[in-house]
Amino acid sequence: SKGIRFERWPTQALPGDAAPERILEAYRHEIAKLKTENGFQTADVVSLNPDNPQKDAFRQKFLDEHTHSEDEVRFFVRGQGIFYLHLGDQVFAVQCQKNDLISVPAGTRHWFDMGPEPEFTCIRLFTNPEGWVADFTGEDIAGRLPRFEALEGTTL
Repeated sequence: SKGIRFERWPTQALPGDAAPERILEAYRHEIAKLKTENGFQTADVVSLNPDNPQKDAFRQKFLDEHTHSEDEVRFFVRGQGIFYLHLGDQVFAVQCQKNDLISVPAGTRHWFDMGPEPEFTCIRLFTNPEGWVADFTGEDIAGRLPRFEALEGTTL
């Protein structure tokens, strides 16, 4: 497991277009627990829909292998995406969907594929108030493996 955390949180009744503040309030107890356990300072909400004109640029930003100096924590309020975890000489594709929480430990080589028609809302937690900061490895491994659309609907 290499310190990868994966769990499912109970569903909260939220409309599909809920404002970030409402989402954070609905999951305040779960967020507070993670902050206490792991020292996270901030939480925010990121959301992307297929009609976003910058969806291709957003997808590309996360497709290159990278690491972080802190754990990368995502809770999927809605939608889905695939985290690719490069552990040793193996790569694991982990499909995350609504109600899934994943925590990728600091220093773990990984990338994220939201697919060509991204549709998701995630809560993100950070210890660094600057938010998402990546250290790209320069490896092209992500480009040599199947993308979201090739894996969608398969058993991961």
